[in-house]
Amino acid sequence: MTFPNSAYLHIPFCRRRCFYCDFPITVLGDNAPNNYLSVIEYYVNILLEEIKITVNLGHSLKTIFFGGGTPSLLPIPFLEKILQALDQKFGIDQNCEISLEIDPGTFNKKQLQSYQKLGVNRVSLGVQAFQDELLEKIGRNHRLNDIFNAVEMINQVNFTNFSLDLISGLPDQTLTQWEFSLQTAIKLQPKHLSCYDLVLEEVTPFGKQYQPGKNPLPEDKITAKMYCLAQEILTSAGYNHYEISNYAKPDYQCKHNRVYWENKCYYGFGMGAASYTNNIRFTRPRTRQKYYDWVKLLKQSNGIINEPELSEKDHLLETLMLGLRLKEGVNLMVIKEKFGQEKVNNILDPIKAFIQQNLIEYNKESQQLSLTDPQGFLFSNTVLAEIFNQLS
Repeated sequence: MTFPNSAYLHIPFCRRRCFYCDFPITVLGDNAPNNYLSVIEYYVNILLEEIKITVNLGHSLKTIFFGGGTPSLLPIPFLEKILQALDQKFGIDQNCEISLEIDPGTFNKKQLQSYQKLGVNRVSLGVQAFQDELLEKIGRNHRLNDIFNAVEMINQVNFTNFSLDLISGLPDQTLTQWEFSLQTAIKLQPKHLSCYDLVLEEVTPFGKQYQPGKNPLPEDKITAKMYCLAQEILTSAGYNHYEISNYAKPDYQCKHNRVYWENKCYYGFGMGAASYTNNIRFTRPRTRQKYYDWVKLLKQSNGIINEPELSEKDHLLETLMLGLRLKEGVNLMVIKEKFGQEKVNNILDPIKAFIQQNLIEYNKESQQLSLTDPQGFLFSNTVLAEIFNQLS
């Protein structure tokens, strides 16, 4: 069991809900945050209360991640209060990676400078596409000019460590458009790129409107080509494909997200936030009022979480599922130490066919097991299903 030295904080406020979004958010409209400061302040106060009553497990924070929602809608004084609360409760390591998600059109140069003064040293810009027609089709609030203005401001304040998010498989998106987005992103010289394939969630407008692989969504063979194209173009441009959906220049992998993929412990705070501490993994309520009520109950229990611990089997499956997302994969000697040789044998048995199909690489000497790039990553669900079936 590792002790947490990472914290995720959920800032749920957005001006609108994108058509593909299933995240726990609160829509405030185009006048956010100015007309809703009292709503935001109340949420932040509850968030601060949760931090205060959380049991400190004894290690200073080495990564902090503000996700959402749109954290760049959070007024600077509130962000400062949250960081101060984290420092007072846990301590913030002097080399802590502090990441904040930002959206084009929701911040200015002064804001970025304020982030830097508070210790934020990594920003993730939610671009998604470089075509106005696609941005409108997916319900994004920004347009192409907003993206370029945002990156210009990031460069003006010398925010070296910034990431861009892109989405493939969008309605009516072509391979040509996807290639253009990739090439345009490279020209903007981010240190990190996240490339996600569109996922249809049932409760979203897209989930209700579209069927996977059917018009206007690209066919599966096209989305597979998009994935391989991203791998080819970005690695040729000097980005390391270090995780299924993520690329980074040397020394710029997202340290916080690696905590998840390495199945290490972390704190979570805020509506809908997940955490993993004391061998307990759980997610907070996804609406503000239910989250507020939950914090009150947490206070009554003196910060003790009454949730079941993970079983050994669940811990093994999660270690494999998360670890195989990474380019280096998992080490079976580590698996053996934690779970025993029998589990290792159960893993090795079903992967023989996948090795022959060039979906898995296995180094007998180092005992390192990994998915091939890009084919193994593309069929990761198939590979994992076979392994999980053998372990069940």
